[in-house]
Amino acid sequence: MIQSKADLDRYVKADLAIVGITRWRLWMGLRYPLLRYQRILRKTEYAVNCTRGPLRKPYVFLRQYLLRRAGMKLGFTIHPNIFGPGLSIAHWGTIVINPNVRIGANCRIHPSTSLGEYKGGSPQLGDDCYIGPGAKLFGPITLGDRVKIGANAVVTKSFPSDVVLRGIPADIVKPRVPEGN
Repeated sequence: MIQSKADLDRYVKADLAIVGITRWRLWMGLRYPLLRYQRILRKTEYAVNCTRGPLRKPYVFLRQYLLRRAGMKLGFTIHPNIFGPGLSIAHWGTIVINPNVRIGANCRIHPSTSLGEYKGGSPQLGDDCYIGPGAKLFGPITLGDRVKIGANAVVTKSFPSDVVLRGIPADIVKPRVPEGN
């Protein structure tokens, strides 16, 4: 979670680095609407978590308004403080995420995905996860690090780290061999 200006800078740099960009330039907002959205998301997280003083409420309201407006243009419903650093949104399209979901660092998410609450709980994902197009994750589940979820999979139970999931309901296709082994 972003708790300082240094955290904001680290998150923004990680989001850019995961798509191969080293530095943000003003014209990139027009060329890369997904990265512009992610910058708005990170600045909203900073405003929600770090802004103090008498102007906090109007500033946070403005940031949340800008985030909601940008999300409507791209089809996203993503609340602040869900993703760790290194978020990669593959393409615009419907992405709906419950505000209680937590996802670790370096997540790649594709369109037509839903991560929602069921039976009072929401998914918790580890670092380096991949969420394929059309995947649905519901309920009080926990997925480990380096989990890959295939296209149109429906995940309703917890799984350990280093696995590939697919199907309805999702099941382990094969354990992943961690890179470097």
